[in-house]
Parts: sequence; C-alpha cells; structure tokens
Amino acid sequence: MNHRSRAWVRRRLRSLALLELFNIPFQAWVWFGKVGFPVTAANAVGFGLFSLLLVQGAGYWLAKLRTVGAPGTPLPGVRFFAAARVLNVPVLLAGVLFAAWAVAGDPGSATIPGLAFALFAVLEHVNYFHTQLMYDNREDLRYLRRHGLRRAHLARDLALAGARGAGSV
Repeated sequence: MNHRSRAWVRRRLRSLALLELFNIPFQAWVWFGKVGFPVTAANAVGFGLFSLLLVQGAGYWLAKLRTVGAPGTPLPGVRFFAAARVLNVPVLLAGVLFAAWAVAGDPGSATIPGLAFALFAVLEHVNYFHTQLMYDNREDLRYLRRHGLRRAHLARDLALAGARGAGSV
C-alpha cells in the first residue's frame, strides 16, 4: 500500500472537491453553450440530477478533508450522506424514468442528453455510495488490475460510522 503524506492527501481531497464543483458550470457551458443542446425539461432534469450528485461528491471530499490529521474522527455530515444514499434512489429513478419517457415521445437533442445526464448521475451515485468506478491514478489502477472493483470510499466511511453507531450532522 502506498502511504501518502498528509499534505498530499489534503491537496488530493481539495482538488477532487473543486473538480466536482467546477464540472457543473463547465459541463453546462460545454453541452448547452458550445454544443447547443436545448434547455428542455428532460435535459434540465437529467443535468440537475448530474449536478446533485457532483455536489454530494464535493461535499464528501470536503468532509473527508476535515478528518485528515485526526484519525478516528467521525466523518462530518455522516447522517446527511447516509440519508442521501437512500433518498437518491427514488429521485434518480424518477428522473431516469421521466427522461426515458421524454426520449420515447420525442427522441432527439431535446431529450437524449437529459437521459444521458440522468444515467451518468446513477453511475455517480454508484461510484460514491457503493462501488468505486473511477480509477484515475496509478495506485488505483494497480488495485483494479489485481483485485477488481473496490468498495467506494464513502461507502466504507458510512459502514464504519454505522459500526460505531456514530452520526455527526
């Protein structure tokens, strides 16, 4: 296992949080501004779900950043993340179904991007709350090749909080 310095971990967590937040306006600019997808109900719902998951991800990385240097410190906001893990499911399901219904009724640029954003939001939910899907550094890729997919960091933190019976808001 590669042990990183506390400063490296802080920089990494900060950059993960900032990249998640940066991606919301950046992706809006790319897809709605440059590419020119129309802002329709289906596209807005899908993009809203995508943005919601990115905000939750950024919140997790910022919460995790607060625990660096204080081993054993409960994850700030653990109750929020535990609730989000459950509440995201019906919200995502409703959004995917709405976008799919819109695509079935009028397939094209007014609906298909919304379905794609909604499905990407589902993948982000899985990536944060269940199984890590993003492997973006050498250490992660080595782990993936040797052991396969791993449990998401937030999923591990939620399990640890549940085992402790702890919950900070």
